[in-house]
Amino acid sequence: MQVDMQSSEHQPPKHHKPYDLSEFRVLVIEDSPFISNLMSSALNEMGVGKVFVSPSVSDAKDKILSYNAVVSSQNIDVIVLDWLMPDSMGIDFLNWTRAHKSDSIKFLPIIVCSAFASAELVAESRDHGANEAMVKPVSAQKLANRILYVIDKPRPFIPTP
Repeated sequence: MQVDMQSSEHQPPKHHKPYDLSEFRVLVIEDSPFISNLMSSALNEMGVGKVFVSPSVSDAKDKILSYNAVVSSQNIDVIVLDWLMPDSMGIDFLNWTRAHKSDSIKFLPIIVCSAFASAELVAESRDHGANEAMVKPVSAQKLANRILYVIDKPRPFIPTP
């Protein structure tokens, strides 16, 4: 079953003036150079100040540990995570992030991105701490909607049994 990720629930809230995202930092974890370039370009067009790209989960963890070890203006603000990575699955990355001892890592907003977004995958990613989900192919508008939704309506991650 496919999930309609364009429902009104996932549209960005209306706000009065545009955001200044020049200090915003996004990490894209994506093994496809084409998709990562597409997302990077879209984020840069949105005015995002710094876009990092990791072609593997291990590289992403290194970047996160480097930039988010302590709270600072250099912290990564949002992660866009491809669910199927060659060296690890999205669920493993979510579990690592949400179990981290540092709050600046544990509570990072994560947007899961997958070409195979079923209701089960969306529920599983949510249950393991994803803030949002979106389906590939990714348009600049879909990506902008998810980023704005994370900013305007943050969903805190709360561990439960």
